[in-house]
Amino acid sequence: MVSCHHDGNKVPAVRRTQVQLDEATYDAVRRKSFEERRSIAAVIRELVARSVGTAPARSKLRRLAEFSFIGAGRSKQGRLSPISEKHDEALAQAFRKAPRR
Repeated sequence: MVSCHHDGNKVPAVRRTQVQLDEATYDAVRRKSFEERRSIAAVIRELVARSVGTAPARSKLRRLAEFSFIGAGRSKQGRLSPISEKHDEALAQAFRKAPRR
């Protein structure tokens, strides 16, 4: 299980899993994530949680400028290596460093 901190608050631990999607479903989820300016993983987590009845209230959509963390794992991963396994920590770190608007 992985847990991380977001905006100074601890996020509940999550289990990492792998899901295989057919091409049409993947394209639809990818399009939805782009339109909502959220990660594919966040969209899939929400869809699964709503499907099984465990979804919390959805937060408001944010402006693209608030997503300065995008690309945070593309270089110099340092202590977060491998970023593929520590992506939540990398996002939390990027959120902490991002200027408040």
